Amino acid sequence: MAIPVTPDPARISSADSIRLGWQRTSGTTYVDQTWWAVRDRCSADTLGERLLCDAVAVLARATSRTFEGKMSDDEGLPLPDGWSLMTAKNSPFIRSAHVETPRDLRDVLGFYRAALDDRGWTEIDGAAVEPDRAVIGFTTADGPASLRLTRQDNKTIADLSLRKRMVATAGLLPKPGQSRLLLGNQTDDAADITVDELTINLPAHAGEKLAYSDHVAGELPDRQKIDLPPGKYRVTLKVGGGAAERRELEIAANETWGLLVGPDGAPLPMRLY
Repeated sequence: MAIPVTPDPARISSADSIRLGWQRTSGTTYVDQTWWAVRDRCSADTLGERLLCDAVAVLARATSRTFEGKMSDDEGLPLPDGWSLMTAKNSPFIRSAHVETPRDLRDVLGFYRAALDDRGWTEIDGAAVEPDRAVIGFTTADGPASLRLTRQDNKTIADLSLRKRMVATAGLLPKPGQSRLLLGNQTDDAADITVDELTINLPAHAGEKLAYSDHVAGELPDRQKIDLPPGKYRVTLKVGGGAAERRELEIAANETWGLLVGPDGAPLPMRLY
């Protein structure tokens, strides 16, 4: 079983294993649900490892199909094939999904246009479509919606959101014309989050429930709430002695995002408002 094998790029993909998280918070007048999922590579160097990877992949594909069906059918948040990371939110204020996939931006754009049209979303005239970026507005029966696609580090990042009519409390609500970023750490180790030149140290599990509800987000310490001008920001995450994870995060005016340090230091951006 320890016989070396030649690596096969077709067999080493981000679909080999999947980790999921889900949380549901409810009250007398609301339900607030949060999801995240990360796919990992399973790189096999020996025959035994390859057989193990194949077995894990079968289970992962079944889990993935169930998860994708849940997101697409129940939540109206379709997922393109080959996604490597996703977060989703369905709260009284918003329905949103952040998706990262190695697929080409044009392919992802075509997927979403078809999938959202099937759901009765109407595209607004004036879509801005470029080779490495696309911004499209929609009208829906439930409120205004938008799709933002960007190409970054050989992957396409899709941010899909539908704003609901309820207004959040001050703890979650950004200042008019500004953006708000909330920080949390789900790991057992301290983590450093750097947003451009500002570095914030988060103890283990600090703010790990920030995405659970408007009330929980509002109780975060001020140091874990950052008000920013709209724009793109370089974000670096580092947990313990692990390698740094880097991302560019785009936040528009009047948006609130949560940024969680997930398993193994994976950055989990999530649109909250």
